[in-house]
Amino acid sequence: MSGSPAPLRLASAPGRWVLVMTILASGMAMIDATIVNVALPAIGATFEAPFATLQWVVTGYALTLAAFILLGGVLGDRYGRRRVFVLGTAWFALASLACGLAPSDVWLVVARALQGIGAALLTPGSLAMLQTAFVPDDRPRAIGAWAGYGGVATVIGPFVGGWLIDVASWRWAFLINLPIAAIVLAIAARHAPEDHGARDPGRLDGVGAALGVIALAAVTWALTSSGEGGLTGPTLAVAAIGVAAGIAFVVHERRTADPMLPLGIFRSRSFSTVNAVTFVVYGAMGVVFLLLVLQLQVVTGWGPVAAGIASLPTTLLMMALSSRSGELAARIGPRVQMSLGPLVMALGVLLLLPVGAGADYVTDVLPGVTVFGLGLTAMVAPLTATALSTAPDELAGLASGINNAVARTGGLLAVAAIPPLAGLTGQVVEEPAAFADGYRVAMLVCAVIIAAGGVLAGLLLPSGTDLGRP
Repeated sequence: MSGSPAPLRLASAPGRWVLVMTILASGMAMIDATIVNVALPAIGATFEAPFATLQWVVTGYALTLAAFILLGGVLGDRYGRRRVFVLGTAWFALASLACGLAPSDVWLVVARALQGIGAALLTPGSLAMLQTAFVPDDRPRAIGAWAGYGGVATVIGPFVGGWLIDVASWRWAFLINLPIAAIVLAIAARHAPEDHGARDPGRLDGVGAALGVIALAAVTWALTSSGEGGLTGPTLAVAAIGVAAGIAFVVHERRTADPMLPLGIFRSRSFSTVNAVTFVVYGAMGVVFLLLVLQLQVVTGWGPVAAGIASLPTTLLMMALSSRSGELAARIGPRVQMSLGPLVMALGVLLLLPVGAGADYVTDVLPGVTVFGLGLTAMVAPLTATALSTAPDELAGLASGINNAVARTGGLLAVAAIPPLAGLTGQVVEEPAAFADGYRVAMLVCAVIIAAGGVLAGLLLPSGTDLGRP
């Protein structure tokens, strides 16, 4: 690629530093997508907030992350991935400080939304740099390590959050990001390569970005509000605005000369399939992690640390096996792992259904989180690598942004829709019996959705390693 530095080797010192930097940064953003789950009861007690407000502490972050992550990938492709990555990391740190100092629940929701914008800027750049900075032979291992430790960040968040809440305050679940961001910025200043795609900077698609934000915000608000107050006139009106904005977004992207989302990239069946699987599996997975840590606190009666550490086997499996999972997928193709992985994950969710009052960790929790972790480990690395490998290198940031946007949008909509539909509304966190009923319904729904993702991959992904490009 013209103007790019020489590719790095994973075994070299600069290559290892770049890998560590990207894992720390994206892991920081992923942790904050889950660390707050275990902090919700403490946040609710501090501000005397209803469950709907606690949902917005989660979805406010997910909303802006999903809405702007695609733009973050495009900005990196056009103006330099390192530059946008550094900007996003600094933004994320400042927003984390605002979260940690929040004097009210409204302040916290707004700060979480700002935090999501920072994550949207740094996340696609971290993955795109791995795709373009390393020699082709080392990319599967690098991406596998990134995916593995990124998955670790997702599941370790509840544990870290629980420990911080126990020894200090829920506010430290956000303030912990400040030293991590400082380390990332220091590594970036010394080791991160600057590169950008072959596309010349052009007019940014502000209209597309605005339509995307409106569509996601309106639909999310309507889903959350319908769970609390039913399908009222204002709720239906906002939902209609969201649907209309979504349609307008697609029409605009087809017609504009400089689209934020070039729809031609979806001509690759593999790329489209991977993103469809991402949407359904990651969406349901976000609900699983949210409800498990709440169930263990509200119904089982565990403390934050115990609830957070419950998912540790998933973390250990991701750490130990993700890189090998990526290497295996590079040899045999992603279809087998992306088909079987979600089916195993769904089995793990079913095994977690009996968790309730008086649950025992070894018999009631450990089997489910272990099986779930095996399935997640099998799926994540090949899914991430395929999302990048089926797009041209000059669009690596865009491809990363699309896949991340799809994952965040799936989680955003699932967290907004599934808990209210399962009866988790109002002050349900103060009613263990009602929460337990809603938990079982929601987890069963999530198991079906995750299994559907595996079936989708098995039916639509081609076998072998030649997946094609747009």
